[in-house]
Amino acid sequence: MKRAILKIYGEVQGVFFRRQAKGIADEIGLVGWVRNEPDGAVKIVAEGDEAGLKKMIEKCYTIPGRTRFVLPGIPSARTDKIEVEWQEATGEFNEFSIKYNV
Repeated sequence: MKRAILKIYGEVQGVFFRRQAKGIADEIGLVGWVRNEPDGAVKIVAEGDEAGLKKMIEKCYTIPGRTRFVLPGIPSARTDKIEVEWQEATGEFNEFSIKYNV
């Protein structure tokens, strides 16, 4: 098992990015968390098998934003860059959650 720490840059706040990232992680079977960062990025700490983590990274480039929500004034998500740090998994997580405070 591995841990991937992702820092995602682009139009990733205010576009339901965290909610969609959680859905992807749950679908793949990853555990960890996602949160908005003060600098406008989104940070994900996820643990699981390496193939699942790579799939999560790939899917973070294509998160569209609003999904089924049609809300005027909410733009689509846009991922410009993802920084990835690989570590060994710690096993500290039981589920994947959204953190609302830094």
